[in-house]
Amino acid sequence: MATSIRLRRLGAIAAVTIGAYTIVRPPSFSSNDRNNKSATALDTFRRKIADPFAAVPLRATQEAALIGSSLDNPLDILVIGGGATGCGVALDAVTRGLRVGLVERDDFSSGTSSRSTKLIHGGVRYLEKAVFNLDYGQLKLVFHALEERKQVIDNAPHLCHALPCMTPCFDWFDAIYYWAGLKMYDLVAGRHLLHLSRYYSAQESVELFPTLARNGKDKTLKGTVVYYDGQMNDSRLNVALALSAALAGAAVLNHAEVVTLLKDEGDGRIIGARIRNNLSGKEFDAYAKVVVNAAGPFCDSVRKLANKDAKPMICPSSGVHVVLPDYYSPEGMGLIVPKTKDGRVVFMLPWLGRTVAGTTDSSTSITMLPEPNEDEIGFILDAISDYLNVKVRRADVLSAWSGIRPLAIDPKATSTASISRDHVVTEDHPGLVTITGGKWTTYRSMAEDAVDAAIKSGKLNPASKCLTYNLQLIGADGWEPASFTVLAQQYVRMKRSHGGKIVPGAMDTAAAKHLSHAYGVLAERVATIAQNENLGKRLAHGYPFLEAEVAYCAREEYSSIAKNNRDTGCRAQMG
Repeated sequence: MATSIRLRRLGAIAAVTIGAYTIVRPPSFSSNDRNNKSATALDTFRRKIADPFAAVPLRATQEAALIGSSLDNPLDILVIGGGATGCGVALDAVTRGLRVGLVERDDFSSGTSSRSTKLIHGGVRYLEKAVFNLDYGQLKLVFHALEERKQVIDNAPHLCHALPCMTPCFDWFDAIYYWAGLKMYDLVAGRHLLHLSRYYSAQESVELFPTLARNGKDKTLKGTVVYYDGQMNDSRLNVALALSAALAGAAVLNHAEVVTLLKDEGDGRIIGARIRNNLSGKEFDAYAKVVVNAAGPFCDSVRKLANKDAKPMICPSSGVHVVLPDYYSPEGMGLIVPKTKDGRVVFMLPWLGRTVAGTTDSSTSITMLPEPNEDEIGFILDAISDYLNVKVRRADVLSAWSGIRPLAIDPKATSTASISRDHVVTEDHPGLVTITGGKWTTYRSMAEDAVDAAIKSGKLNPASKCLTYNLQLIGADGWEPASFTVLAQQYVRMKRSHGGKIVPGAMDTAAAKHLSHAYGVLAERVATIAQNENLGKRLAHGYPFLEAEVAYCAREEYSSIAKNNRDTGCRAQMG
């Protein structure tokens, strides 16, 4: 079995390596094929991404594709930024038949995209503003986000799922208000609805959420309203986008930093970028007809490379989160506190066997490694303590992180007073298209808008229209919620003891479920490594992560955890 799998993997790697030329020269379509080109292209890319024996091109091959671009033979699009938006742009563009490169100065999903609330939400707060302010723009945001929410879950079902969120009500007015508002949320969702919201009595609520307080703020719990939003493994989803783009033919390269932007000597148009390989220190030029700036909070830094006097368009907002023990929340039920002392929303969600609590929308400055301050941690603990019947202790905080959300101000707007909750696409310097703002939920449509703008800017000739709406990501095709049972029944974890002895261990339910949800149908590749290469030991006691994942991510996901013959380049995003 091990031999056959290795042979098939080698065959797949050889096929990808031999076919790497397609990264530089994607398939072309004649004008006679235009009527059905999109359906044909979608089927082609689905097969490429879903191929169980496919392997992403070597990192050296990806770098060579970027270096191979020239003034006479440029890429169509060069993307700066390997977060959700940047990887989404790369996937969208390459599946339209364009020649695409992407560079990320650190790891894929090393920034804001891995420091989110882990929610794929439709924006229920925007609905409230739309109703009370009679703001149709806010309502459009909700319609759009609800549609995209459902599509994100459908395109990566192993990494995303529906999550019930409970809102406690300590007086009858709140109960009626939230029930009516969330029923409207259901109505607006329409055919994209995940599940219907409903009211639960105080007794039913405590049974569903045992740590929920019956008494709080000198009031008695009257009941709760439970509605559904989506939850995701954000870092794994981002990596899946990067890998899917690579399988589709994009040259994606992490640990590759843009040093300067290249300009045409005649008209000053941006024609590429000088890039430094942060692993080797070597620099090279990559040429493209259009450069897409998807650097998140650092978008202004990239824009200033084109024009040092560029007007800032990022208004950074901080989201702080803490990780608490699992007993703070039941498995499969979140808690949303819609009103805190300063008007912010605080949430408490089950997450990978622990509980994540956090809040958003605090003013902050832009830094490479934002850190939560003690005041923010204290605010979160104080806010949730009013709604729980357990003592909330600072010592229970297992870890904490902060992410910077790049709220956007359109630089072309006459007033900077209005900060957009939607995304902004602008080309304030010829050849440089910037996409920023928005949120994780709408990354796909953000990417679509950015690619549309790039096509217009560079007068590009795509082979088809946008295909990502119904394009499942790597690991999704054929995955089912019960797929983990195959791992549990057919694989063992061969472990090396401290004395060097090899001992078998069960592929228990926790490990099997983790692998299935993290890697989808490709989880069997990881299980095979755990079984055949004696890498079935857990990385840390009490957690389901296995040593085999380190090897797999290094070989197949551009991870720089270890050096090997796959030539690697980013940390494994295993949770």
